[in-house]
Amino acid sequence: MPPEGPAAYWRANLRLMAVLLAIWFAVSFGAGILFADALNEIRFFGFRLGFFFAQQGAIYVFVALIFFYAWRMNRLDRQHDVDEE
Repeated sequence: MPPEGPAAYWRANLRLMAVLLAIWFAVSFGAGILFADALNEIRFFGFRLGFFFAQQGAIYVFVALIFFYAWRMNRLDRQHDVDEE
C-alpha cells in the first residue's frame, strides 16, 4: 500500500460514494419529484419526462451508477495496491 495508507483509500472511497449518492438523489428526488412538473412539458419515448424519471429513469440511473462504482473501485484498488490479482 502507498505511504498514505488505508486512510487515503477510505477517504477516496467515501468521496466517490458521496458523489454517486448525490447524483442518485438529484435524479430520483429532484427529477422524479421536485422538478416533475417542469419536466412533464418534455416528451421522452411518448411519456412525460417527469413521469419517466419517477417510474423508470431513476432505476436506470441507479443501475448505471452501480456499474460505474464497480469500475471506479477496481481502478481505486489498483491505485492503492489492494486489488485481488
